[in-house]
Amino acid sequence: MASSSSRSLQRLQVERSRLVAFRRRGVHLNSAVVAPDPSTDSSATDTLGDVQRDPSPKAVDPWQRPPSWRVATNLGKSFYYAGKGLLYAMCTQRNFRIHMAVAAVAFALGFGLRLSAVEMALISLATGLVMALELVNTALEAVVDLTLGNKYHLLAAIAKDCAAGAVLIAAVVALLVAAWLFLPPLLLLLQNGSGAVK
Repeated sequence: MASSSSRSLQRLQVERSRLVAFRRRGVHLNSAVVAPDPSTDSSATDTLGDVQRDPSPKAVDPWQRPPSWRVATNLGKSFYYAGKGLLYAMCTQRNFRIHMAVAAVAFALGFGLRLSAVEMALISLATGLVMALELVNTALEAVVDLTLGNKYHLLAAIAKDCAAGAVLIAAVVALLVAAWLFLPPLLLLLQNGSGAVK
């Protein structure tokens, strides 16, 4: 009983210190820096070097992110941000690069074996699903790390493990699809090759 109350007290102290740090940061950031206005009274604004802070409620709050339709005001910006996400995953995520290499091999093998359009569509769906889930896994890991920092929490570990498990299931299903599609023509090709040698 004493250990649970001490844990609760520690948790309360951690939450209180986070709240204090958040409020300090909010006070510091909520005062937007603006150019000095000679008509305003210098005692009403806090001077910092050559600029002043605007204490009015019109100041932009950096903690409040605008809606997504205001950030990406047109379709081009939406594609730009999506491209940034793909580039980040390609540069930093080893598993995403592995999935891309396997997808390239699968497409080359499919074209080489002259698979039908439906079979190539199945390969596209399977590889696309694996890479999309890998991106979702990367995004979820980034959000969890942003929230917790370098601290450990059991629910965060469960969230990361479940996302990784989703990618694993998709990868296994993609391998099964590849086996069903590639093995029959490959075996037929091997049989024809061995018959020609005889």
